[in-house]
Amino acid sequence: MRELWKILSEPIAIIAGTGNVGLGLALRWARTGDQVLLGSRTLHKARAAADRVRQAVPTCEVESCLYADAVQRARVVSLALPLNARRGVLKSLSAYWRPGMVVIDTTVPLEHSVGGRLSHILPLWEGSAAQQTARYLPDGVRVTAALHCVSANSLQNLEKPVKSDVLVVGDDREAREITRNWIRKISGIRVIDAGPLENARYAEHLAALLISLNLRHKVDSCGVRFTGLPGLEDDA
Repeated sequence: MRELWKILSEPIAIIAGTGNVGLGLALRWARTGDQVLLGSRTLHKARAAADRVRQAVPTCEVESCLYADAVQRARVVSLALPLNARRGVLKSLSAYWRPGMVVIDTTVPLEHSVGGRLSHILPLWEGSAAQQTARYLPDGVRVTAALHCVSANSLQNLEKPVKSDVLVVGDDREAREITRNWIRKISGIRVIDAGPLENARYAEHLAALLISLNLRHKVDSCGVRFTGLPGLEDDA
């Protein structure tokens, strides 16, 4: 338990922190007082995104970093990379991944990444984007998947809590617990342990459905709530 709380007090790295989801996560975690390492392929983009976070949260602790620097300095890393960029980025960081690290994959494999429809899932041989990420990373790096059903707009709108449940999956129980506790810091979110990494495919498909509902109803922050599960009422 002591080790868990130590990890939760350390910096969290966001790979592709300059994108919509990455920036939203940086804003949310910066607002909770956590130290955020905002990683980008180029330093000037990281600095520009970090400046946006500082404007919104003047008292925050956010640092602009290149990907390698961010990964080296954190034990928990959130991936907000586009689907078609992940393999190259993850492979380029192969020297910096360390056993025991937790990588939180937020990727939804949409056809849009290869020129298809925004609300359609791109089938992957591994079964899900998270399982594909696990294949790209060395042994000992623990992969979880989460935050698929939270829109970037909801994350970036600091005036409102995020009204959505989040499913957390992963094959390592401790890594799921670490991930749940990091995400639970974000106001409004209720976190659900959804079991092993193979269940990531269901969360990714649910995200595609929410995108379709956003388009149909002309909104930008559709979320999901589950009922009947123990403990959720206490987190509401």
